[in-house]
Amino acid sequence: MKHQNQKAICVYCGASSGTNGVYATAARALGRAMAKEGISLVYGGANVGLMGEIAREVLANDGYVIGIRPPGLPLNEAPLDQVQEFIHVDSLHERKMKMFERSDAFVALPGGVGTLEELVEQITWSQLGMHCKPVIVANIDGYWSPLLDLLNHMKETDFIANHLQLKFHAVSDVKAIIPLVRKLWAAGAEEHASFSPVP
Repeated sequence: MKHQNQKAICVYCGASSGTNGVYATAARALGRAMAKEGISLVYGGANVGLMGEIAREVLANDGYVIGIRPPGLPLNEAPLDQVQEFIHVDSLHERKMKMFERSDAFVALPGGVGTLEELVEQITWSQLGMHCKPVIVANIDGYWSPLLDLLNHMKETDFIANHLQLKFHAVSDVKAIIPLVRKLWAAGAEEHASFSPVP
């Protein structure tokens, strides 16, 4: 059971598992690591795809899961009823704000346009100084490489100003996520004040 001071990571990821089995393997590995480290999961509340994989793995390892769901989601995105805390909200906008409020860091596993939108919003908010919570791009098997290339292109063509640098880290190994997040939490905002490219 979650105690009052327990940290939480919001994980953005797909309601599909994708075509590459390594994505689901990574989601389960992250879920196990979070539970064993006593870090709560904040996520979209579904029982399917990578969302279901990570949430079930957190629960299977005695971790704490917070699911946040708005109305009007596709019928195939059934909720995971076993989560300890389920928050029903009125809209996607409210869902994203509630996820932000309940989380101390953000991780993007592979996903679709919803995952992309959530990730880019947190990068934008961090860029504008609206928060200093760690943002981690889990570039599993190169999934996010096209996005990272696009962001570098934006920087090279002066659409990302030098005084408004992107504030996120990209990792290719899911095992690196929890140590990195813990390092950033310990260091504070200064440690993750600039873009860290994928290794």
